[in-house]
Parts: sequence; C-alpha cells; structure tokens
Amino acid sequence: MDTILRDTQHGIYIRPYVTEDTEALQAMYMASREHHAPFEPIRGDEFYTLESLRDRIRSRQQEIDQDQSYYFGVFEGDTDKLIGQVSLTNIARGVAQYADLGYFMHVDYMGKGYMSAAVKLILLFAFRSLELHRIQASILLHNKASRRVLEKNGFVAEGIARGYLLIAGRWQDHQIYSLLNPNDGLD
Repeated sequence: MDTILRDTQHGIYIRPYVTEDTEALQAMYMASREHHAPFEPIRGDEFYTLESLRDRIRSRQQEIDQDQSYYFGVFEGDTDKLIGQVSLTNIARGVAQYADLGYFMHVDYMGKGYMSAAVKLILLFAFRSLELHRIQASILLHNKASRRVLEKNGFVAEGIARGYLLIAGRWQDHQIYSLLNPNDGLD
C-alpha cells in the first residue's frame, strides 16, 4: 500500500510500515518504554527484538491486505524520523463499519501537537478511503494527554468500560470515545 498522508503545517506524514522501518520502530519503543509502561500491557523483552518487530510489520502488511487493520508510522517531514504510530484495528464491516483507534508517540515528541495531527490524518483515511462510519477509542481514565488528542479531533465521550483492558498488569477502567463519519449525515 503506497498511502502517504501529509500535514505540512505540523511537518509530519503518516504511512504504513515497511520492513525497513524495523530498527527505527525498535529505537522508538526502547526510548519510550519506561514512560509508556503505565499505559501499556506488560511486554517481555522478546516484544522489542528486531526479529519480533520485523515479523509484526510483515503481519501488519497482511492485515492491510485483508482489510483487518492499518498501522501507520508517524514521521517527521524534514528528517523522515519515526516519531509515533497511529492505527485502525478490529475493523468491522457489514452493518457495523467501524474500527478502533490506537496511537503511540515517541516520548521526545510528546506535547507538540504531532499526535493530534496524525490522528486527524488517519481519520481522513478512515472516513474517505475506507468509508468507515464510526471510529472508537478507549483511554485510561488518568491519561489526560490521550484525552486531549481525542477531544481536539472531535471525539465524544460515551461512558466508562469497567475492567476493560489489562494494562500495566491489572484490569483497568477505560473511557470510551467515538467519532462518526461526518459524511454520513448523522451526529
């Protein structure tokens, strides 16, 4: 898939991963591992190996081919450095037409508006290219930065999902957010 979406105002672009991104992905994960630990599942060292990451990129390329999920790297426009990730996963077709949104930002690039811009780009892809009706996201109740990203992009809080995901070794409540395709004429 040759999809590249750009935000020149923020100086970023997103595109699907290729195997040549493996080392950059590893570097981003390793630099951010400690900071993101309270917001992520517990992952063993195997998760971070080049072999494991390369296999994951190949698997994600197959998921794109099967319209199951779309993982995009977020890159700095000037340097082509990988600084984050946005994803659409658990894609449901038929009468549902929705996906789950996920995102991850390199710790050194947080708080600069890059993730809000990257989410905006993947939403354009979701609604225009994939013609999805609904994008939903779940965030930990104490994750204020993640909440700001969603709210800047027009997401609406729907409620609390109790014990929703196993994060940092315990089942934690999450706030569920959604955004409907504005082209569908529904609010």
